[in-house]
Amino acid sequence: MRFDILTILPQLLDGPFSASIMQRAQDKGHLEIQLHNIRDYSTNKHKNVDDYQYGGGAGMVMSIEPIVAIIEKLKAERNYDEIIYMTPDGQVLEQSTCNDLSLKENIMILCGHYKGVDERIREHYITKEISIGSYVLSGGELAAAVVVDSIVRLIPGVLNDETSALTDSFQDNLLSPPVYTRPPEYNGWKVPEVLLSGDFNKIEAWREEKALERTKQRRPDLLK
Repeated sequence: MRFDILTILPQLLDGPFSASIMQRAQDKGHLEIQLHNIRDYSTNKHKNVDDYQYGGGAGMVMSIEPIVAIIEKLKAERNYDEIIYMTPDGQVLEQSTCNDLSLKENIMILCGHYKGVDERIREHYITKEISIGSYVLSGGELAAAVVVDSIVRLIPGVLNDETSALTDSFQDNLLSPPVYTRPPEYNGWKVPEVLLSGDFNKIEAWREEKALERTKQRRPDLLK
């Protein structure tokens, strides 16, 4: 799977993609990430990529020319399943969206800045707009890292235990049940006996019960 990420601050993404699961996925050949600096496509001698808003108002807008130039260049090299724009007013990221995107081959992600991008880019190039929550970040880079991480971990072969991702919270509209590890008792705090019983039917029933209980308490909206 390949991600092409368009940004004015590629250095913000060096860290998230160079460690842990993201790095291992690239080392195994499951993942390719290419960072593209939008400033490299600016024809302005100062490499500016923003301008004032038409109609006035506070805040600058990302210019259309360099973004279109890089999108057209990349589209000429390969077909993209999605061209995603990271924006606070996009569709809030859900696990179902991550599942769908994990089946794609080539994804382009545009990271917004300032007051956003010229609307004509959204109208003519963007196929999906994603938000990671009802708040505003300084730019789309950290949000893009969240999106990539949430997708890549679902690619077969990325996680050591592929069933792990299938039992995560939200996969079945439930939160995950409590989990425990050794020792079985610490400071008088004991692991539930059923988890030590070896009876996998009882363990699974317990987990389902606790998952439903936790979801009712913390995210009842998921049960609707």
